[in-house]
Amino acid sequence: MIVTTKQLFEAAYGKYAIGAYNINNLEQTMGLFRGNMDSQAPFIIQISKGARSYTHKAMLEALIRAADQIFPEAIFAVHLDHGDEQTCYDCIESGFYSSVMIDASHEPFEKNIEITRRVVEAAHARGIVVEAELGQLGGVEEHVKVDEANAKLTNPDQAKEFVERTGCDSLACAIGTSHGAFKFSGSQALRFDVLEEIQKRLPGFPLVMHGSSSVPQEEVERINAAGGNLKGAKGVNEDEFKRAAALGVTKVNIDTDGRLVWTRVHREFFRDHPEKFDLRDPGKIFMAEYAKFIAHKNEKLGSAGRLEEVRKLLK
Repeated sequence: MIVTTKQLFEAAYGKYAIGAYNINNLEQTMGLFRGNMDSQAPFIIQISKGARSYTHKAMLEALIRAADQIFPEAIFAVHLDHGDEQTCYDCIESGFYSSVMIDASHEPFEKNIEITRRVVEAAHARGIVVEAELGQLGGVEEHVKVDEANAKLTNPDQAKEFVERTGCDSLACAIGTSHGAFKFSGSQALRFDVLEEIQKRLPGFPLVMHGSSSVPQEEVERINAAGGNLKGAKGVNEDEFKRAAALGVTKVNIDTDGRLVWTRVHREFFRDHPEKFDLRDPGKIFMAEYAKFIAHKNEKLGSAGRLEEVRKLLK
C-alpha cells in the first residue's frame, strides 16, 4: 500500500526512523520488499533522477506496482530523491509518486526558498508532500557533486525560517554526513549538536538524514579481496541512528550500502565461478543478501516490527 511520507513520519516521530532505500532494477526491488516484509517494517522507496533515466521511468514504476500486488501487506511511500524543479513537476503530474524532494540547496538561501515554495504549492495541490534541503553535503551522488571545501552544515536559525517560508513537509539537514562510500576520515562523526539545535527550533518537525550508509568494513574487505579497490571507504555508525531518531530524524537515506552488497555478491560469484554466465545465478544470491541487509538496517533504525502499529494508525 502506497502512502505519503507524512503519514509514516507522524507514526515514527521521536521513536524510530524510516529507512529510505534507492532502487534501480528488478533485483533491488524484490530484495527490498522481501527484507521489509521479513522485518515487518514500513519503508520508503527512493527513485533518483538517474534511476528514472537508467532504463525508463515507466519501467521502475511498473516494477513497484507489481511488487505492491505481490506483497499486499507492505506499507511504503514512493519518493523522488534529489529532484530538480522540472523533475519534481514531472513526478507530481505522473500521479504515481506520493512524495518528492526538491534539492535547491546549491542555490543562495532566498533562491532556495523561492524554488522550494513553487514546488510545494504544486505538490500540495495534488496531495503530494515535499522534502527540501538546506545546507550541503559533500561527496558525490549521481548528478549531485559537492567537494568537501564547499560542504555546509545546516544553520539552525535559517532552518526555522526556511520551513516557515516554504511550507515544506520535511527538511534534509547537513549534519556532517556526505554522499558516497567515503564519508568520514579520522575522528569525524555526526554533528548531534547541530541536530539538537535544529530540533529545538523545529519541535515535532520531521528531519531527514542523507548520506547515511554505514559502508560496512566487512563488505569493503570482501570486495577488495575479490578484485575491488575501495581504499579508505568509511561511513556512518549505524548504532547512532536511534539517537538521531530521538532528535527528530524520521527518514534515513541509504543507497551506497546497497551498491556495496551488489558489488560484493557479483565480484565473489564470478571469481568463484568463472565458467558461469547466467545473470540469474548471482541475481538470486543478491536478492537474498539484499533482503538480509534491509532487515538488518531496519533493526538499527528501530522500524523493524512496526508494520502493524503503522497499519492501525492509518485506519
